[in-house]
Amino acid sequence: MAKNFDASTVELQERLVAVNRVSKTVKGGRIARFAALMVVGDGNGHVGFGLGKAAEVPEAIRKGIEDAKKNMIEVPLNETTIPHEVLGEFGAGKVLLKPAAEGTGIIAGKTVRAVVELAGVKNIRAKCLRSNNPTNVIKATLEGLKSLRSAEQVAKTRGISVQQVTKG
Repeated sequence: MAKNFDASTVELQERLVAVNRVSKTVKGGRIARFAALMVVGDGNGHVGFGLGKAAEVPEAIRKGIEDAKKNMIEVPLNETTIPHEVLGEFGAGKVLLKPAAEGTGIIAGKTVRAVVELAGVKNIRAKCLRSNNPTNVIKATLEGLKSLRSAEQVAKTRGISVQQVTKG
């Protein structure tokens, strides 16, 4: 996918998906820290997610954004939706993504919605089938988006024209 995508050249939108407060008990008491799950995207087929951990929430968010910019992928789009139905799996997370007709909007939960909106998808139907843990759901969604193939990619692989792929 887009491993060579330069995040510094485009205007990226950021979205905070979840903040998790964790504490560690030590001899002197409890130490509280925060983990922030961030999604960034340009709204034009590029999206990434990152996890930042720090003692304060703003610092965790900043680290999450930096991590997300390093893990950007390219999503093939078919106008305002995805080219075909796909099932993304990661750990216990399983997400079904279906293309939708113009005007449908984004029918998805909070976590999947953040990813597909920032990827630039305007019409999609999505369903989380197993875990609703935000980290696993985001990773499963990205796995599904990574496995999408455009008609041009399928035609090139099969050695036929794009019209033959879209016709059948």
